Amino acid sequence: MASEDEIRQAFREQIVGGRILGSPFTARLGTLMLEHLDRSTEVGRRILSWEGDPATRGDLVPTRLAGALHALVIDGKDDRLKAAYPPNDVSDDVLWTAIATAFETQEAFILDRLNFAPQTNEVRRSSGLLAGFLTIARLFGKPLILSEFGASMGLNLNWDRYHHDLGGFLWGNPSSPVRLKPDWQGPSPPDVKITVADRAGCDLNPLDPNSPEDSLRLLSYIWADQTDRMERTRAALEIARANKVLVEKGDALAWLRDKRLNTLVPGTIHVVYHSIAWQYLPPQARAAGEAIIAEAGSRATEDAPLARLQMEMDDDPAGAALSLQIWPTGETRELGRIDPHGRWVKWKGWQA
Repeated sequence: MASEDEIRQAFREQIVGGRILGSPFTARLGTLMLEHLDRSTEVGRRILSWEGDPATRGDLVPTRLAGALHALVIDGKDDRLKAAYPPNDVSDDVLWTAIATAFETQEAFILDRLNFAPQTNEVRRSSGLLAGFLTIARLFGKPLILSEFGASMGLNLNWDRYHHDLGGFLWGNPSSPVRLKPDWQGPSPPDVKITVADRAGCDLNPLDPNSPEDSLRLLSYIWADQTDRMERTRAALEIARANKVLVEKGDALAWLRDKRLNTLVPGTIHVVYHSIAWQYLPPQARAAGEAIIAEAGSRATEDAPLARLQMEMDDDPAGAALSLQIWPTGETRELGRIDPHGRWVKWKGWQA
């Protein structure tokens, strides 16, 4: 069981994350939990007696709790809580009273939601991924077979159905309701045609865009004061409902090994990609995943190459690394850095 100090440290991480990623309300939630959360309610007892790792790279306990409360607001299940949430501006006392009341009146719902790992599908990450796909298309000139690890609802499998403005470089569907314009620093990505031959994803618990309950779950993990993210995700949900992509339920590593990478198709390049997903694997599973991809890379040829595009946090606090590895050569480059929510991209590209 985690110590109470470890649990409170997770809420301190929530405060820092909210400040860095532009959500003052999320930072405020973390502060209120540090000041007031105790064992006087079942919700408080559950959180302060957490069995696993409560931290950001573990069970994300503060995010589970924030998602449960936000779901009550979005779904209109708690009028008092909704009146205290953005865009309404209330005092800390009023907000905490509404939260504490919800702990009592919505106890069963909150306790149930605490059982589920948070799932986000941040659509703005697609712009950084697009720059990677353009790089792959320039390097190989072949149609892409896409396999997304940890795809959640598959919104980032639809990256080519969005409109992108990458520092004035325009790409994608000009009439798309999802319009992505990160703060772009660096040269433009390659201007090259992309053909997608096949796309699929896998997730331990994939969400269905056609399910109102799953859509609510996804939206609830967006921070409550970031209405632009809410609107963008709702638009991406509409695209996902109109363009069904396969997101299989299961062990994504086994899926890669047994279904996706067992055969590399001549005349195409197979691209394995993931964004803020690999880091949540336990170390042993990460090692197994690296071995699966490396083994497939050992079978890659010039006619049937393999690429791995990653957007993952590393030891550099300045955003996440956008990196690309290609086979049969095995070369690796860091293409740039990207904000975890895709707000900015510092692009270098594939440099010798």
